[in-house]
Amino acid sequence: MNLSPKYLIKLLEANGFYFKRAKGSHHLYYNPQTNITIIVPVHGGKDMKKGTFLAILKQAGIDKN
Repeated sequence: MNLSPKYLIKLLEANGFYFKRAKGSHHLYYNPQTNITIIVPVHGGKDMKKGTFLAILKQAGIDKN
């Protein structure tokens, strides 16, 4: 399983989210249809922890498969 923030951002954008703004290493993505804002931690080239990755997918309403 790819746990990189870049991969997560691609999944979010494929599901209707778009980049709204960034503050430091946290990028905010917003979906106007569902009115959901998701915060993605982008810490250099580091992968996210599996629990964080899956929690963000759950908040966005995206199936992990």
